[in-house]
Amino acid sequence: MELLQLHKALADDTRLRCVQLIASQGELCVCDLTQALGTSQPKISRHLALLRDANLLMDRRQGQWVFYQLHPDLPDWARSIIQSGLQGGNPKLATDRQACSPPSQCC
Repeated sequence: MELLQLHKALADDTRLRCVQLIASQGELCVCDLTQALGTSQPKISRHLALLRDANLLMDRRQGQWVFYQLHPDLPDWARSIIQSGLQGGNPKLATDRQACSPPSQCC
């Protein structure tokens, strides 16, 4: 992963919010993100696919549900950038976290 690729992937508000929520919770289902962001499932899934293709996220399937987490092979510098964003970089994060709690009620 290159720095430019990371910034391009996080340049969209929905993708940034998804990554921040996933990083703060460890793992989230698509339905958790849909609920937290108040966005349709197809839109969330499309953004998650872009993040997965950029190797920022990894998914796992459990029945009909798809769960996402930060990719385990994500370089330390990329994790550091994501973690620094959790420390006050996005004012929507607190609201998103509250809307997401408790995660995975649907699954």
